[in-house]
Amino acid sequence: MAQLAAAKEPTAEQIAEQKVYRQFGVTDEEYGKICGFMGRQPNYVEIGVFSVMWSEHCAYKNSKPLLRRFPTSGSKVLMGPGEGAGIVDIGDNQAVVFKIESHNHPSAVEPYQGAATGVGGIIRDIFSMGARPVALLNSLRFGKLESARVKYLFEHVVSGIAGYGNCIGIPTVGGEVMFDESYEGNPLVNAMCVGLIDHDQIQRGVASGIGNPVFYVGPATGRDGIHGATFASEEITAETEAKRSAVQVGDPFMEKLVMEACLELIASGIVVGIQDMGAAGLTCSSSEMASKAGNGMELDLDKVPQREQGMTAYEMMLSESQERMLFVVRPEHEDRARAIFARWGLECHKVGRVTDDGRLRLIHHGAVVGDMPVRALVDECPVYYKSSSVPSYYEFGATVDTADFPEAEDLGAVLEGLLGSPSIASKEWVYSQYDYMVRTSTYVRPGSDAAVVGVPGTRKALAMTTDCNSRYVYLDPEVGGRIAVAEAARNLVCSGAEPLAVTDNLNFGSPEKPEIFWQLEQAVDGMAEACRFLNTPVIGGNVSLYNENARGAIYPTPVVGMVGLVHDLDHITTQSFRTEGDALVLLGETKAEFGGSEYQALFLGKTEGRPPALDLAVERRLQETVLAAIRAGLVASAHDLAEGGLAVALAECCIGGKLGASVELATELRADHALFSESQSRVLLSVPAERAAELVRLAAEQGVPAAVIGTVGGSKLAVRVNGNAAFVRPVSELNAIWKDAIPCRMNA
Repeated sequence: MAQLAAAKEPTAEQIAEQKVYRQFGVTDEEYGKICGFMGRQPNYVEIGVFSVMWSEHCAYKNSKPLLRRFPTSGSKVLMGPGEGAGIVDIGDNQAVVFKIESHNHPSAVEPYQGAATGVGGIIRDIFSMGARPVALLNSLRFGKLESARVKYLFEHVVSGIAGYGNCIGIPTVGGEVMFDESYEGNPLVNAMCVGLIDHDQIQRGVASGIGNPVFYVGPATGRDGIHGATFASEEITAETEAKRSAVQVGDPFMEKLVMEACLELIASGIVVGIQDMGAAGLTCSSSEMASKAGNGMELDLDKVPQREQGMTAYEMMLSESQERMLFVVRPEHEDRARAIFARWGLECHKVGRVTDDGRLRLIHHGAVVGDMPVRALVDECPVYYKSSSVPSYYEFGATVDTADFPEAEDLGAVLEGLLGSPSIASKEWVYSQYDYMVRTSTYVRPGSDAAVVGVPGTRKALAMTTDCNSRYVYLDPEVGGRIAVAEAARNLVCSGAEPLAVTDNLNFGSPEKPEIFWQLEQAVDGMAEACRFLNTPVIGGNVSLYNENARGAIYPTPVVGMVGLVHDLDHITTQSFRTEGDALVLLGETKAEFGGSEYQALFLGKTEGRPPALDLAVERRLQETVLAAIRAGLVASAHDLAEGGLAVALAECCIGGKLGASVELATELRADHALFSESQSRVLLSVPAERAAELVRLAAEQGVPAAVIGTVGGSKLAVRVNGNAAFVRPVSELNAIWKDAIPCRMNA
């Protein structure tokens, strides 16, 4: 597309006659609507601008009706969806700012830059709100590691994330990685950033004040990233490799300068509005800022700094070159703004002005090359109500008894296999490449249930996590969506935090397919219900559709990013066993539930049936009990039971604490069911032995099942079920299997 733009551009008549607009993802019907808004046929620049603003990536035209189902308000929500990021009050005139976004398609064709610029973009979303970024997280999905291509994508995505975050000096403190063949050829790379802000520093991306100058700051505009928004709104195909020009190139050192300068500018109090040039670049930032103020904007493209010679208006407006910001100040503050950026070695360029006519007007070489109604660009994109139908696999799933399989003969071998599975195994190979201690405020490093970062100058901290079991969502999107929210909240609670709010990244296949749209619709309903029940409103996020490969759609993957507040540093809790002699208490009820489990996928070679059931009332009581116990000083360690069930949770706690445990289970279930089922609403606690009875009483008062199942101590994990030995394994051996799984596979 960039090459086409560099050649002689087609006329408005040729665009209509040859249907050139289809190349940009604009349908015949949409083109007709655009002509209606314009009162004429759009020229090449204008159809390019409309195409990115009306893409799924920018307009959410296929998902907007569903997004309205999310709860978005709450007593602590200061800013919900619609700005660069959401904001939640944490008391004392402070707030947390956070958001998650995807860079899936770029990472599939250029993994290093695709991942790196995904990190850069989400950082800009945070500091454009006036917040100081304090932490990064990510959620990654790849095909199976046996594939050379998957290894290449995995290594370079991780390297890109590390390279950008480490250079800019923001700790990457947490995340998740899953491997499944459904992501073959279409990896998911979701990046999340968390920031801190004082209430009086909150900014909005609004171009108000008629006649106010509009400034551009950051590196010069190049031809990288042209049509990145439309690239992200179509399926990956055999021709995708040719679209490397749609992948941006990042410079974290430049971003660091731009960030510090923008934060100083905001602190000065002279900013009227500021927004980053993310998806759709100059197009999106200018039109959205004008729309929010109910105004227009005129841009003189000759004043836009250009990295390459002969750039056209089309290329400048659609470029997604990185590390660029657009801001508005009053005329009397121009010199002060320039001086702030000069101190950081940056130039800011006056490229336009705010107008009162509600139009986005583009001037190039002294001529008007684009004149479009702002409202049409931002607010009038058609919204589609796609048809949905129940997939046949879902109906078949109701007939499957997921617990009906031969009983495992060697339970220790099953545990070893699960610990060596890439999705469960240690991700140290990943996070060892991240600088997670920079700024010295990281209290809980990657590897526990959630990361924890301190709030400077206080005894408070922020816990944060990303979560989603996509196999559950595939088998039952509504239940899987609920579980994604519940597990994220459970991870925060196990870290000693009160869950605050959600940012989500809805990664799905093509909404044109009724079965895929059904998945999206059901998942949103499940997530919305859980958010209401757990009082965690959705304050922002991202939708990434058209994630498909030669086999079909990826597993539906609605990633939940969640942040919680630790009210006192003394409440910070990790999953690792801490003290010999501590009692082990299992909260919650175990059932024979294997649908979508790691056991089912790894040992049975299937993903079928129904996922574990989730009762939100039970989940809420469990979380309230765990948090109350932590705040009462009863808990030494806490770990939620997720992939791999109780046996894997026990092993992870032993490995983290370098301590063994002796466990005795009394159950009506088969031993393998009791150990490897992935039933929800369960937490494993270690507590001082003398306080175990107190904890059990507390749980009983809340109606939460609780049982003392063993003791921390020794150098081995020894488990008995109904008096029979299940397995005995040295913790050192379990650690070796768990820790070396991914490096061994990477070097194979």
